[in-house]
This record gives sequence, structure tokens and C-alpha cells, in this order.
Amino acid sequence: MTAIWAKTALLPDGWAKDVLVTVENARITAVTPGAAPQGERRDILLPAPANAHSHAFQRAMAGLTERRGPDPRDSFWTWRQLMFRFLDRLDPDRIEAIAAFVQMEMLEAGYGCNVEFHYLHHAPGGTPYANLAETGARIAAAAETSGIGLTLLPVAYEYGGLDKRALGPGQVRFGNDLDRFTRLHEASGAALKALPGDTRLGLAPHSLRAVDPDDLAALRELACDNPFHMHLAEQVAEVTEVQAMLGARPVEYVLDKIGPDARCTFIHCTQMEPHETEGLARSGAVAGLCPITESSLGDGIFDGVRWMQSGSALSIGSDSNIRIALAEELRTLDYSQRLRDLSRAALATPQKSTGRMLFDAACHGGALSAGRDCGGIAPGHHADLLALDADHPDLGDRQGDTLLDSWIFAGDDRMVTDVWSAGRHMVREGRHIRRDAITAAYRKAIRGLAS
Repeated sequence: MTAIWAKTALLPDGWAKDVLVTVENARITAVTPGAAPQGERRDILLPAPANAHSHAFQRAMAGLTERRGPDPRDSFWTWRQLMFRFLDRLDPDRIEAIAAFVQMEMLEAGYGCNVEFHYLHHAPGGTPYANLAETGARIAAAAETSGIGLTLLPVAYEYGGLDKRALGPGQVRFGNDLDRFTRLHEASGAALKALPGDTRLGLAPHSLRAVDPDDLAALRELACDNPFHMHLAEQVAEVTEVQAMLGARPVEYVLDKIGPDARCTFIHCTQMEPHETEGLARSGAVAGLCPITESSLGDGIFDGVRWMQSGSALSIGSDSNIRIALAEELRTLDYSQRLRDLSRAALATPQKSTGRMLFDAACHGGALSAGRDCGGIAPGHHADLLALDADHPDLGDRQGDTLLDSWIFAGDDRMVTDVWSAGRHMVREGRHIRRDAITAAYRKAIRGLAS
């Protein structure tokens, strides 16, 4: 049993003082405010949100796509072509080393869990590995090294577009028909069995443009009650293609054909009309947002004000992992609303500050997206926890919601001192306990990739 005592902690019903949290077998067993100091002592204790959307391998591309090519208008689609070319350099050893580094950075940023949207399945050229889930097993091996909680989402990817064109170079590494994907999904589950009990397996059709619409029902059934994720309405060209081929905009189609609920997370949704935002919110589905990547790729701005006023759940992810920074993701989401609407603090309420609204949303929605008992310091939850440095100059003697506002808007993730994932104490004094070895393996893995 582990005991963690904090001068102040954010509990499901609000801030509390002198809080003792006991942890046993990865879960919180008791939470006692007003307790005498004992065990490991920290100043500020928070739940650690799940990182709800990641493509780990793209971390090794960070900084390599900021030059303009021959196309006079650089865009998501030109970036995607560079990404496809990059894939041919990645073998399973490199994939594992990159994923461990990404997961380490997530933990140091304050995330307690990695939801990995994993579509890099096959060898260069598209030939399957002897173990269909070889690369998924490498993501699992990375999680064993990093100690992060893992929800693995094997991704179904069939076509290069809704006209069912063949997958192109690089992209062929993603592809499976429904039968082979079903076997790959089963093999992915087997690959996770060596990991701790907080590990989860979900499923993700990549997008409406990459999966036969007739296969969506079968994929939803294969997911059963586990997390079901899909990219949705990220780009104008995507919306146009779906509308032309399926007769409805992406969100309209999903609402009519899939029947989404709280097990479903739809990623990005930056191209929604107001009626789509309201309809998807009513369904109970989670909006999975990645504000730094959405900014980097020019996706557009999620209608966060309308969504949060509906009381619906949203989660936060790092997607392309161009920068893994929890506080900055939340800040970017809020600032995008301010820039669009020429307003300030639009996400705040009379009861909760902007930072508190954002952080509570990330914790609650992240738990739904990960299919994980987390997101709150409460008995029965996995002990996904983070501690902030009360001695940091920007925190000073601040209390309550102002602590979160100061971290998110005035500070950064260097304020994070400790992170526990299901009780595993992986970050101490702001540094992952295996940082040196993980970083050395990453440096070796990316050697030569920039060319």
C-alpha cells in the first residue's frame, strides 16, 4: 500500500486540504481530507488526465515539415504526403523506441495514460509481419518500459478514399480488409496480456474516407463495449468528399448510421456546422481534440463554446506529437475560442474558472475515451495522479481554481513534479525515472531519419 498526502488536492466535489490518498493494487482505496501528514508528501495533487489521441511514430517527424514544397499552398494534404514518405524508414525497433520516448514525454507533461490510435501495421511495401500485430506489440513493449497506462486502438484502414481507390505508397502499411483486420485486432489483444491490468484494447476505423461504410457496423460490433474512435470532419476537403459520395456531411452521416454514444470518441470535428455540434453533443459521444496539432495542420477551430455549454464530454490528445504539452493543449483550445469570437474566458462559468473547466473536461472526457477508471481522485479509480510544484514562482500562494489558471495560462509542464500511472510512480522531481535509457534508445532510433 502507498500513502500520498497533499496540502491541497482537487477531488470530484472540489478542492480539499490535507488530503491523504491511499493506493493499493493500482487503485485508490481511500481519500481522507483533513488528515495528518504521512507517507509521500506533496503540495498540490491533481488527477492525471488520459492523452486521448496519439500517433506515436509521428513524434520523429517533429520539425521536419515546416518548409514549403512545390505546391503554392501548403496544407494538411501536402503534409500527409511527406508523412507517407517518412514511413518507409520505420521498422519495429524504431517504432518501439519512438513510442517509449513519446510515452515518457506524456508522463512528464502530466498525462497518466496513452490512448494510441495505431495504424502503422505492416512492413514497408505493405507486406504483413508474421505476427499481424507486430507493431502493436511494440507499442505494448514501449508501455512496459515507460510505465504509462495504455489503451491500444488498432486502426481499420481499407481504402485511399471513398471511391475505394487503392492505398498509395507509404499508406499501404496501414491497409487490411475486414477479415484480416479482425485477426489483427485479436492478435493485438494477445500482445497486451503481459501488461498490467489497467491496459485496455479498443478499436478505431480510421475515417469515413478510409473504411467501407458497409463495414462500420461490423467494426462497432467487434469493439463491443470498448472504446471506439474515429477521425471525423477534420478538413474541408474531407467534408466535401464525404458529402459527395455518401450524400451527407460526416457528422450527419455518423449520427444517422452509427448511433454514437459515450463509448465513441470522434477526433477533431473542426469542420462542424452548429446543428452538427448540437446533434453530436446530444448523442453523448466524446469530442477528442488535439489543439496543437489542429493548429499545426490548419484544421480549423472546434466549436468549444457551443459544445461545452451543452455539457458534453471532450478529451485532449497530442495527435502528431509535434509538441507534447498538456497545459499548452488546454491553453491553445481556449485561445482559439478567444481569437475566433473576440472574447475572453468564454469557457468559464460563474462557479468555475477557465482553467478548471478545461481541466475537469480533460479528466472526465479522457476517462471515457480511454475506457479507463480514471479522471478523479476517488476510491475505486486507478491512481493516475500528478503533483505540481507549489514553490514555482507562478504558483506562489495561489489557491483553488487559480492554481489551474496559473499552470495552464502562465506556466507550463515544468511545474509538474510527479506523475503516477495506476500507482506506478514514473515521474519524480519532474523527470521520468528511466529518462536516460529511453532517450538514448530514441536518439539511436531517429539517426538518419531527418534525411
